[in-house]
Amino acid sequence: MTTPASTVSTGAYAVAIPVNRYGWSFWATIPVLLTAAIVLALLLGVPTLRLRADYFAITTIAFSEILRYVATNEDRLTGGSQGTINLAGIGRASQYDGAWQSFLGKVERNLHVGSDAAMLILVWTVALLAVAAVTLLMRTPWGRVLKSIREDEDAATSLGKNVFLYKLQALALGAALGALAGVFYAWQFSFFSPDDFAPLITFFAWMIVILGGLGRAWTVPVGAVVFGVIFAGTRFFDFPPFSLLDSTERAYVRLIVIGLVIIGLMLFRPQGIFGSRKEMVLE
Repeated sequence: MTTPASTVSTGAYAVAIPVNRYGWSFWATIPVLLTAAIVLALLLGVPTLRLRADYFAITTIAFSEILRYVATNEDRLTGGSQGTINLAGIGRASQYDGAWQSFLGKVERNLHVGSDAAMLILVWTVALLAVAAVTLLMRTPWGRVLKSIREDEDAATSLGKNVFLYKLQALALGAALGALAGVFYAWQFSFFSPDDFAPLITFFAWMIVILGGLGRAWTVPVGAVVFGVIFAGTRFFDFPPFSLLDSTERAYVRLIVIGLVIIGLMLFRPQGIFGSRKEMVLE
């Protein structure tokens, strides 16, 4: 897969630039951002998908960093690292997209919730629908071929399956889903910069996948909830000895604690909370 940082940033910028700089309607940007994410995935996948394991991971992270530095330096298009793209036009103050504002308002009124709660409901609704769609796809012949490739690529090749093509399709699908996440990121924040899509975002996403369990789509939301509890819970480290540290040092301690939790999980339950050790691929 492409890195979460690169796909989320692609979706966020692909919706923000047309809306804020050219006055597009938000809904018109959906095909653009999906196309942009898929094209970037194909550009990355064609030369790199024949790499194995760590080499492919290193390449995708490097590609993500290239995109981030391009966004940083193309300040006339993206706003660069100083002010970034102002996304007020996508949110409630939209002068271009009254349809989205009206839609979000209907959600708030019908469910009797505030704007943040309405956004939370929308995010989780789309996420669960995406998980359900991927789960159904994995039960189709296409999905079973992908599972066979994961377990034994050489065996799938010997049966006449075009492994490279299947990998490319999976890469494009993952990029499209990541771009949709970028849309919600753009809605939620007033503005963002390339630094918001640093490699740490990618590692957080991998932690979520590991926590939930490998090889199952429905475990991703579980991993997200567990990671969210760990990540948010460590904000309350304001008691001794943590209270002796300044805010920056406590932030580093939080990351250390999260890393230790992941290390412990990999040592004692490497398949994740709901993963199956039998399905783990050992190379």
